[in-house]
Amino acid sequence: MNTVIQRFKEIGIIPVIALEHKEDASLLADALCKGGLPAAEITFRTREAAACIKEMRTSHPDMLVGAGTILSTAQVDEAISAGAQFIVSPGFDEEVVKYCIQKDIPVVPGTATATDVQAAYKLGLNFVKVFPAEILGGIKMIKAIAAPYNMMTFMPSGGVSEKNMDAYLKEDIILCVGGSWMVKKDLIDNKEFDTIEALSREARSRFEKIRG
Repeated sequence: MNTVIQRFKEIGIIPVIALEHKEDASLLADALCKGGLPAAEITFRTREAAACIKEMRTSHPDMLVGAGTILSTAQVDEAISAGAQFIVSPGFDEEVVKYCIQKDIPVVPGTATATDVQAAYKLGLNFVKVFPAEILGGIKMIKAIAAPYNMMTFMPSGGVSEKNMDAYLKEDIILCVGGSWMVKKDLIDNKEFDTIEALSREARSRFEKIRG
């Protein structure tokens, strides 16, 4: 888990992707890596999610690729079999979290309240997702929740964009952010991988200016 968390911290911005077609996976991975964001959270909202994870891991073995929107232990198994290096859930599911911990699988559960963060802390986690971050109140809400949990770091996702990412990344409690603005569905559908690369490079440049 610590190795994966370190990579999250180094990359800073984790593209969250609903990928429909396996044939786009390698080209998308190439664009992200060239743009300086060698990571992907492939959401299990599409039929080909597992196949896309496998293709990315095969074509770009140095890339950090995980599975998001994981709702069950069966999906954990499917994702890991495909090569996922970490698991992300939209909410806090104790069964899923315990299952991953028992199998030594890096897991980043979604949290929305202090109760969720407390539950994650009690299971030994020190890094969680906050979802949907902007709707919940953005960085002000996260700072308020984080106050009693100075051992925790957070990955806000949901509503994070190029317009507000700086406000999150300026705070030490934010390990990284998750976002989809550089991998929007229409860009992928239209094979605009050069644009994805450019947006990724811009995002990475801004991250480096903030974090040094």
